[in-house]
Amino acid sequence: MKYFLLTLGCQMNKSDSERISTVLENMGYLPGGEEEADLIGVVACSVRQKAIDKVYTKIYRWNRMKTSRNLITFLTGCVLPADKKKFEKLFDLIFTTNELPGLPDMLRQYGVVTSFASSPWSGSKKNTNHAAFLPLTEIARDKQTPGNLQDGRTIMDRLWEIHPTYHSEFEAFVPIQNGCDKFCTFCAVPYTRGREVSRASGEILDEVRALMKQGYKSITLLGQNVNSYGKDKPETELSFAGLLEEIGRLGEVYGNKCWVYFTSPHPRDMKPEVIDVISRYRCLAKQIHLPLQSGDNEVLRRMNRKHTVEDYYEIVRYIRQKLPAATLFTDIIVGFPGETDVQFEHTRKALAAVQFNMAYIAVYSPRPGTVSARWKDNVPMSVKKERLHTLTGDLEESALRWTKKMLDREVTILVTGKDRKAEYLSGHTEGRINVRFQSPNVSLIGQFVRIMITSVTPFSIEGKLIEVEEKAWTDPLK
Repeated sequence: MKYFLLTLGCQMNKSDSERISTVLENMGYLPGGEEEADLIGVVACSVRQKAIDKVYTKIYRWNRMKTSRNLITFLTGCVLPADKKKFEKLFDLIFTTNELPGLPDMLRQYGVVTSFASSPWSGSKKNTNHAAFLPLTEIARDKQTPGNLQDGRTIMDRLWEIHPTYHSEFEAFVPIQNGCDKFCTFCAVPYTRGREVSRASGEILDEVRALMKQGYKSITLLGQNVNSYGKDKPETELSFAGLLEEIGRLGEVYGNKCWVYFTSPHPRDMKPEVIDVISRYRCLAKQIHLPLQSGDNEVLRRMNRKHTVEDYYEIVRYIRQKLPAATLFTDIIVGFPGETDVQFEHTRKALAAVQFNMAYIAVYSPRPGTVSARWKDNVPMSVKKERLHTLTGDLEESALRWTKKMLDREVTILVTGKDRKAEYLSGHTEGRINVRFQSPNVSLIGQFVRIMITSVTPFSIEGKLIEVEEKAWTDPLK
C-alpha cells in the first residue's frame, strides 16, 4: 500500500506532515506518487484562499480517479470551519492534527487493517487513549483551559509524542508551541490551531540534542507565536529566552556547526533577553523574522496587533545593537480594510527606516470567521496590486544595499540542493540569504562550504566555491 501527502502552507504544516508520515508508515504504507497511491492526504492551509483553491482542484481530480481504483482521501491541517463544511462532502476523512493518533482507527472503518494499525508511535511512548480528542476550534473558544488539559497532559502533547519521519538528513523542524492567543483581526490561526500550548521543554531539548548528535546542520523551532513559549505554564516551564539558553548550551557541548532558527515570533513578546541569549551562542542563528504587518499605528490598532510602530522600532534598535550582523525579515499586508494612501505611505516609511533584508508582502484577502471578514473589503484590487508593486520595489532597494556589502567577501553557506541552473548548487547563508554557485558535486548537499561572492541581486548572491568546511566553527563572513 502506498500514500501520497500534499503539504501546503507554513513550516508547521511541514512538521505535522512528518508525524503523519510516521503514523502511515508504521501502518505499513510506503510513500509514493498520487497516481499510484491507495491513500491521499492534504495538510491544508486556510490562511490564503489560493491554497484552499488548490485543494479543490486536487480533490475533484482525485474523486474522478476513484472510478478506476480504490482510493481513500483525507484532509487535515489548518482548516477554517467554513472551509471544513464544504470539504466534508468531498473528502472521505477530515480530522484536526491533534486527532492524528486516532488515524489508524479511522482508517479501520474503511477496511484498512494492518499488523501495525494500532501503533502510530515510533521511537516514543505509546498511548491508546485517543477517544476524547476535541477539535482545535473548540480549544480556541475555551479561554480558561489552554490546550484542553486531559489527565494533566494537553491534547497537543499526544501529537508531539509521535516521532517525526524527518524529510531531510540535515534540516529539521522542531515544534515547540502550537496555537495563538493574540487574535489579530485578519488571522485564521486561533480558529484553526486553537489557543497557545507549549510543548514540554524536556521533550524539545531531547529532540534537539538527538538532532545535534546526528550532525543536523539546520534546526528550526516552530510555533504560531513561538516567542510566547512557556507563558501558558509560567510556574512549570522555561521562558522562550530560557529555552534558547539551554539549546545554546547544547550547541556548545556538541560543537558541531549547526544553525538554530525560530519562527514565527510576535513583536509583543520579543523581549531584550531573547536577543541577549542569541548574541551569546554561536549556534543560535543571527537571523530574525519579526512580522510588522503595517507601518501605520491606526491600521495596527484595527489589526489588533497591540503594539505601535515606535515599539517595533525600539526592538529593531536593540537587535541592531546586539546583533549587528543579523538579517531581518518581516511580513506585511497591503490593502487592509480602510487602509488609506497616507497609511500606506507610513508603511513605506517604516520599510525604509528598518532596511529589511526580506519582506513577505501579501495582498489582503478576507478569511471566513475572522473579525476583519465582517468589514467591508473597500480597497480595490487594482490599488492593492499597485501597493504590492510599489512596496516590492522599495524592498529591493533596501535588500540590495545589504547584499552589495557582501561582494568580494568569503561567506559560509549551507548547501541545500540543486539549483535550477544546470551544474549549479544552491543554499543559504546563516542569515538565510539565498546563494548559488557552480558545482556538479551533489555530495556537497547537506554540507557547509565557503564561497567567494562574485555577484549579487536584492534577494540572492552568487559565488565561487573555495572549500568544504570542517565541523568546527569558523567566521561566517570574512
